[in-house]
Amino acid sequence: FNSLPAVPIFHPGSLLLLVNDYGQTAGRELIPNTALGVLLLIIAALLAYSGVRRNLSHNPLCVCLSLTLSALWCGSGLVHILVGQGVAQPRIAMVPGLAAFALTLLIIGTVGVLQKEVVLSVIAFAISLACAHQIAGLCTVTFGQGATAANYLLVCFLGAYFGSGRLLSYITNGQVQLPGTELRKKGEPASTQAQEQNDFTPVGLAMNLLSASVLACRLLGVVLELSAGLVPWLWTAGVFQLAVCVLSYRAMDTLMATFYGFTAVLKFAEGYSLLLAHFGYEPYSPVPFPTVFSVLFFVLALFSTQKSIADCLYQLFYVAYCISIAAQPRGFFQGGTQGVQAAIFVASALMLLVTLYNKVSPNRVPTGEGLLKALLARTSRFTLRPHDKELHAPYLGFSRYADAEVLGHASSVLAAFAITATVGSGGPLAVLVLPWAVVPGGLLQLLCGSVAFARGKTLESTAFTFYGIMWTVWGLTRYGGLYGDTRGFNLAVGIICFMLFNCFVTVGALFLNKAWFASSLTFQLILISFLLDAVGALPYGYDIGVTIIFGLVSFYCFLACLFNSSFETPQLPLGEPFIKLSGFGGGKDSCPHVPARKASSVHQIAEIMKHGGICGMPTDTVYVLVAACNQPEAVEKAYKTKVQAQDRPMSLWISSLKQLEPSKHLINPVLWDFMKAAWPSSISMVIPRGPWMDLFGLENSAKYIGTPQSIAIRNPDCTVATHLMNLVGPIAVTSANPTGEADTTHHNQVYAKLGDKVDGVLCDGPSPENIASTVVDCTKIESGQIGFFRVGVIPKSKVLQIFEEVQKKHSVGQVNPSFESDLSEDQEEGQHETEPVTLEGPISQSEENPVNEEDESL
Repeated sequence: FNSLPAVPIFHPGSLLLLVNDYGQTAGRELIPNTALGVLLLIIAALLAYSGVRRNLSHNPLCVCLSLTLSALWCGSGLVHILVGQGVAQPRIAMVPGLAAFALTLLIIGTVGVLQKEVVLSVIAFAISLACAHQIAGLCTVTFGQGATAANYLLVCFLGAYFGSGRLLSYITNGQVQLPGTELRKKGEPASTQAQEQNDFTPVGLAMNLLSASVLACRLLGVVLELSAGLVPWLWTAGVFQLAVCVLSYRAMDTLMATFYGFTAVLKFAEGYSLLLAHFGYEPYSPVPFPTVFSVLFFVLALFSTQKSIADCLYQLFYVAYCISIAAQPRGFFQGGTQGVQAAIFVASALMLLVTLYNKVSPNRVPTGEGLLKALLARTSRFTLRPHDKELHAPYLGFSRYADAEVLGHASSVLAAFAITATVGSGGPLAVLVLPWAVVPGGLLQLLCGSVAFARGKTLESTAFTFYGIMWTVWGLTRYGGLYGDTRGFNLAVGIICFMLFNCFVTVGALFLNKAWFASSLTFQLILISFLLDAVGALPYGYDIGVTIIFGLVSFYCFLACLFNSSFETPQLPLGEPFIKLSGFGGGKDSCPHVPARKASSVHQIAEIMKHGGICGMPTDTVYVLVAACNQPEAVEKAYKTKVQAQDRPMSLWISSLKQLEPSKHLINPVLWDFMKAAWPSSISMVIPRGPWMDLFGLENSAKYIGTPQSIAIRNPDCTVATHLMNLVGPIAVTSANPTGEADTTHHNQVYAKLGDKVDGVLCDGPSPENIASTVVDCTKIESGQIGFFRVGVIPKSKVLQIFEEVQKKHSVGQVNPSFESDLSEDQEEGQHETEPVTLEGPISQSEENPVNEEDESL
């Protein structure tokens, strides 16, 4: 039961609500609403963190339950705070949200029953019934909250039982375990399909169901009016969908990340409208924005057919929703939009059931998955891009995310068309522009900038972050009621500063592509319109014209990025850069970038190294920079590519122990057998320097490898590296990144970081591991001691197991079978004289925490 460790995390919130419901009487609250709300928010934050961490075990049902309960208690906590402050009425504010979560948890419990996840299903059913009983208690005062508390009591019992079971197992080191609390063995890997899927999609569907429930409740007569007390549910859904958006990028799912980014905008706009209504405004949504939004949803729905037909049809509901907003001036408060939301409620419930079931069950419900691929296979005009590890390459940053440019350009389109609205006599707050401009233009652009930064895309990250700040500042100033009489010199100076900064972005775009240059240049025209408006010299129609031009350019970038990420051929052109320099995107003509999987490519790199070149190479961990040991000038060149090179000595790699055979007599027998047992692997061994190094032809460059006392040597478990070393001999190795920077995890990063210092690169896409090798101290191995400088890919226990087997071999020795009986008698007589063997020495660094540097600086 891989979900069992998560069971105790449902205990605190359930215990809190259990105590509150049991102690509550008519007219008296045990815990004040405000205090209860704050406690629920804290528990919701912890539960959300646990749900995200649960994703590492690839259990979609547990992830969905954890994050759904986190959203339930987050929204409930905010509502309790509003009730405590006298802003909202409990019945009107609580019922729509509780109804949505009662249905969501019922669906999760049903899927749990079908998959025999008994514990999770019981928890889901219990809290679903608690929500239903709470609704009954709010609608009928005489019903009481005893039934609600009884359901939470069941969850508390389960949490206490499994928590005690895990604690007891930990204390007794697994010797004592309560029945049913056993965990899945760590050696049992998750399937490849489970590792590649997006486990957070059901959570996004649950948030769509929540917002639809809130808006459709008035149409169905559940509540009489849409009040400010419903805002927490809508904004909770928006926040969680932004989280799903980010986590979908982490799961390499661009389409779902873009979709939930779009729906998050709607949630914030809906909540903002209800908030304004509380202060006496009746905001109307200008026609251009929802119309453009419906076009974006439609385009995204068409491309979602590559995932499944069901996803496409579901997203078409949001096309209809945006059209209904454009058709009715008061948008969310009128029957048309609320009717579409009722349909979205039903569709979201069905999609949640099907999606969650398909993620956890080997028997899938047909959704039209793969239908587009089958249709396009009949024609040669369109070729879908394969969903392999190169789909979202290059990874130039410190972490792996899918490309967020699709959402970033779409956000620019939304923000641009939003500000074309005219402020009438009712003031800026009477026009529903602020959430349309600030959320997509500001919040989503900042999110895209963060993702681009994580991917190492400097210009895109800078541009999206800058645009996000500009749209946020201008949106709040112009449409937040802050503009007023502030036109003048001070505002103009601020806009001029933004214009100067955008000039740098525009110059940088010259080195990227023509599409980005056009986007940054037209944004400069928008900034000019802001400046002219600030000084009172804006020509009539200029601002609308330039925003439409910028919106159209951004729409083309959105369409091109979406199309090019979906199809391998044909491609919509983004244009070559106006100026080409070395680094990423340049220099590949002078520095060969060849595929590592081809033998001819490895031979080409070997020839470069035989003539004194240094090259980037993939390994079983991260990318490294290598030079042939028999080329002393190349070893010195590789050493000097590093800043403060004296702090980063190089290591020595061999293809097999055969390359050390001529010097075997100079190496300790225990060390030799330890090497033989441990290699090839991701284990580096630090051994004493000695005359055996003269074998490799290093000459004076030997001083650059290791320290005066020791040297790190390794035989990697990597076919490409082994083949290359068989051609050129042993190699000197250092990390393929400047000193102090993160490890290089993709071949595009090698030239981008080191430039013309590299003479060739073997390309093999993303690194298989982001953790460096395990470094073992073998300098005292003759005395029976080994230590650990670093614990990396290979765990310490595995290394000690290998060393213990080698020790046993040398302590017993190789004995002739005819003398075994005599030897055993001698051993029994002299047993009291035998001293124990020390298996390990002191550990110089942390034993458990791996580090992410490939430098063997020992």
